[in-house]
Amino acid sequence: MLDTVPLQSRFLEHADHYARWSGLAIGIVAAQQTATMDSGDIPMPLVFAITAFGLCAVGGVLLGDALTLRPQEAVRTASLAPRLIRDQVPPHMAPLLLLQAASLATLLAIGAVTASSDPARIGSAGRVITVTCEGMPASLGPWPGLYYSGPMFAALAVGTPACVWALRLIAHGPGDDQQRRNRAWAITGAWGLLVSSQVLLVVLMIFVALTENACAGPLGAVTIVVICPLGLLSLFTFGWSLITVVAPRAVDDEAADDGTFEDE
Repeated sequence: MLDTVPLQSRFLEHADHYARWSGLAIGIVAAQQTATMDSGDIPMPLVFAITAFGLCAVGGVLLGDALTLRPQEAVRTASLAPRLIRDQVPPHMAPLLLLQAASLATLLAIGAVTASSDPARIGSAGRVITVTCEGMPASLGPWPGLYYSGPMFAALAVGTPACVWALRLIAHGPGDDQQRRNRAWAITGAWGLLVSSQVLLVVLMIFVALTENACAGPLGAVTIVVICPLGLLSLFTFGWSLITVVAPRAVDDEAADDGTFEDE
């Protein structure tokens, strides 16, 4: 009789990899399908595509983490300070991702406040920004008003608490130092995909709207100068997040050298 236990064990050992890669693959397919759907508003399919990709990536990583084999031996309990989430996440990239998330929330809030309706289109509330051009009102778009930012806020509202909860379980759960940090880095990378992709889309929308014609004025030029570095940073963090989700491998840092990650 064939022994199926080793085969099952090998599958479970790599189940987290399969789940992460499947989440990315499903996200790519979902993004492609939503981006090509028929719509009279070109930016909205892109919004749904980016949102679907980010949520699928987060879902795949969270599923992979749930399938990760836990150590069977007895877990040593803590007698000193408890583990903290900040000790498990990437020490340099996590602050950048938090900065991006804060920037995204700020841009979406500003977009929601400044957005207006296009008088030439019915049902265009929250899609454009109205400026004065040569004494006449002009509508610039697409603008990240509530019409476009609603799905983005919803994705962040769903993905962020789920990732924080998973990181909390990792910090207080069993496993050796390297395994916990690898899992935490994968979740951080998935959340980074969700945030950085949305930042890229918002920056692109603002850039296109303000460079559509010469009506943006000095304030528009200043805005472009401010958001372009944010877009470049988002490109970098998106690449890092994608690589981390595909193959998370936490590296040693100063905290590890100081003994912060010692088993408790």
